[in-house]
Amino acid sequence: MSKAPQKAGNTTTPKAEDAAEARTDAYGKVSDRVAAAYAAAREKTGQAGEKIEANPLAALLGGIAIGAIAGALIPRLAKEKDLLAPLGDKIGEAARAALDAGKSAGAGALEEAGLSSDQIRSQVSKLVEQALKAASEAGTAAVEAARESASR
Repeated sequence: MSKAPQKAGNTTTPKAEDAAEARTDAYGKVSDRVAAAYAAAREKTGQAGEKIEANPLAALLGGIAIGAIAGALIPRLAKEKDLLAPLGDKIGEAARAALDAGKSAGAGALEEAGLSSDQIRSQVSKLVEQALKAASEAGTAAVEAARESASR
């Protein structure tokens, strides 16, 4: 088996050409996959942005929940405890004082209006009963309307 003489300007072997072609093919495949992944990421990011714009409260609550979970999972440092413990105590005391002040102010306002806790419970009970009755009547009317339209 004789090899054909190579031309003076062509110094690449068939194996080198095959390797170069394989590298080019691999590069093309990787490039296509990267482009597809980038396009999918941009699409998902756009969808997430649209969902946040449509319901920002849910995004806020989700962010708070994620923050709370992260805060619970990340251990506290001793220095952090030392620095933040007094602040937490002050905030807790202020919250208790505000709650107590709100309770007493609310009770005072109700007494001035001549309302007792029993009267308020009675009024709330009547309101709930009326709301349940209205919901029941609306449900019954909706069922009757559906039956009438189905029978036509």
